[in-house]
Amino acid sequence: MEVAVKEPEFRLLRVDVASDGVAHVVLDDPSEPVNTISEELGAEMRRLWARLKADPAVRSILISSGKKGNFVAGAKLEMIQRVQDAKEAEALSRTAQDMFDEIAASEKPVVVAIDGAALGGGLELALACHYRLASLARHTKLGLPETQLGLIPGAGGTQRLPRLIGIARALDLILTGRQVDARRALRMGLVDEAVPEPLLLQVARERARALGEGRPPRPGRGEGFRPPTAAELRELALERNPIGRRILFSQARKQALEKSRGHYPAIPAAIEAVETGIEQGYERGLAREAELFGELAVTDVSRNLVRLFFAQTALKKATGVADSNVRPKEVRSVAMLGAGLMGGGIAYVTSAIAGIPVRFKEKDAEGLGRGFAYVRRVLDDRVRRKRITPVEREEVMARITGTTRYDGFSNVDLVIEAVFEDLELKHRVIREIEEVIREDCILASNTSTIPITRLAEASRRPENVVGMHYFSPVEKMPLLEVIRGKKTGDSAVATAVALGKAQGKTVIVVNDGPGFYTSRILAPYMMEAAWLLAEGGDIAQIDEAMRDWGFPVGPFTLLDEVGIDVGASVTRTMVEAFGERMLPPDAFERVVADGRKGRKNKKGFYRYGGKRKEVDESIYDLLGSRTRKRFSREEIQERLYLQMCNEAALCLQEGILQEPRDGDVGAVFGLGFPPFRGGPFRWMDALGPQEVVRRLRIYEERIGHRFRPAQLLVDMAREGRRFFSD
Repeated sequence: MEVAVKEPEFRLLRVDVASDGVAHVVLDDPSEPVNTISEELGAEMRRLWARLKADPAVRSILISSGKKGNFVAGAKLEMIQRVQDAKEAEALSRTAQDMFDEIAASEKPVVVAIDGAALGGGLELALACHYRLASLARHTKLGLPETQLGLIPGAGGTQRLPRLIGIARALDLILTGRQVDARRALRMGLVDEAVPEPLLLQVARERARALGEGRPPRPGRGEGFRPPTAAELRELALERNPIGRRILFSQARKQALEKSRGHYPAIPAAIEAVETGIEQGYERGLAREAELFGELAVTDVSRNLVRLFFAQTALKKATGVADSNVRPKEVRSVAMLGAGLMGGGIAYVTSAIAGIPVRFKEKDAEGLGRGFAYVRRVLDDRVRRKRITPVEREEVMARITGTTRYDGFSNVDLVIEAVFEDLELKHRVIREIEEVIREDCILASNTSTIPITRLAEASRRPENVVGMHYFSPVEKMPLLEVIRGKKTGDSAVATAVALGKAQGKTVIVVNDGPGFYTSRILAPYMMEAAWLLAEGGDIAQIDEAMRDWGFPVGPFTLLDEVGIDVGASVTRTMVEAFGERMLPPDAFERVVADGRKGRKNKKGFYRYGGKRKEVDESIYDLLGSRTRKRFSREEIQERLYLQMCNEAALCLQEGILQEPRDGDVGAVFGLGFPPFRGGPFRWMDALGPQEVVRRLRIYEERIGHRFRPAQLLVDMAREGRRFFSD
């Protein structure tokens, strides 16, 4: 029988000491939906630990969470944001290290039961415990995502993790921020047992009791620790060899530099912290971890990445409408018109992630087959990587049905059309759909450029027509852009936002206009690359310059991936809407006329099919000469990012965007704008509006009106204003 220890000074902890000697410590912050590591929690843990250590009735300690489906989500980021200098941040790290060292040094065995997210400081807490169990529930994820916030683990994670699972595996988890489920955590030795969720606390208590009595735990009802394989033993042998370790760390630095291009200082810092601990000892490793954590916490890179995290968090809570009384309609079924790459991806995130049945509509059985095959390929890959089981794959596939007519549409709650970007075709499709759906059914279009207001002209119920612009590949890209037409109702917007969140997307809501926000700011960026090419620029140099600036791929690689024909269609829409300033050079039209569509027909700016991707030199013949001019890297970068940023300012000026935050999130998560720069608006604030206008004016005088600065920027420069106050 358990006896509760009433401790009024403990706000974040509950403690139950049972007659068998097990002290059950429950982490539960009553003011927050999730637990986080904070200064207040640290202070309470210290007081409690001193008490438990001195209590002779306590033989062992069990730690769990009072939040269903969540263990500890990481450190409280507001605490880190408040620091004024590196020394203050270093002190936070040392305090957390000392607390977890005290847990690790406890003579009374400490068992931790993990259900839900154990991330960052949450996993570091678990690493300090002597025995770790994790639930097999899908929501259980373990990881150290600090590098994604421009930081490194600062509570001993860079020291304990490599000692537990090996250097190579630890570096992989730390440098990528990858999260693993319970089964994978068990395979790599990160946890000692993986247990069905209903049994977790019962089994954890049994293990704590056994350890408290000096008996070894005997895994049996879950999945117990397995011995290492021969390959793993060879890996460990290499890591125990000084020469092998030198090679391992050298390769890690080389690969990290290739991927990060030097823009993310947390990556080499994490490698250094791990290497210091391995080569110079645990205490020196902890000291270096804290020093590096402190230095990184006050960098612009970390500040920008943390701001993006907060922006995402805020958007998770947003409904997309100003009226707090508006509630989204319940979506129990979705119809997907079009089973191509976009339709297949949307069907996957709807059926697999949101768990909502999907009904495909295609013109023939062959088209339906392609849609089913696409979803199955994604699921097969997840089975292969052991993210889901074969049974779970079949459960998802069972939620997807198909038709070549409109049968079944009368019962769906929301229809998403993803047919070709042609206004007349979309109008015809909307009219056909409205003949068979219910009057309250939401009709969403996956268009990337055509204004929703124009699409809704074909509808008898324009208040139900909304834009849902997904990004390709849908199953990987995190953003959804929801577009409100002039007559779109609040209910349709709120329903689209809620569905997007259920699909695992970060959702921004923008007002209507050609290209909306993301396609609109991408268009002048891509067109400026085309102008550089027409002026004699080199395809590879332009792509490389923008990758060096921080984009994941260059503009010509991106155009090949999206499809040059698709780019041409978008361009026509933008020229029709914005006139000459969006006009591409004649050379671009010659590329389109040559039948080049990019990767999909293996004929684009690059050659496809060989061992290496190389520029297709024959494209220069269309431009008049294979002799190429070398622009400075700075000019290439400046001309392209200025176009994107200036267009973003125009979108805010014209009311397409509701606030700069949404513009930053949309550009980073939809277009690959460098996250460490914070987004177009954060980047313009970093330069200062005066400097942005000055640079635009230089190019306006030299090149012409397409570099004319937005009036909003001119006004802000004159008045000394910025987009953000923090």
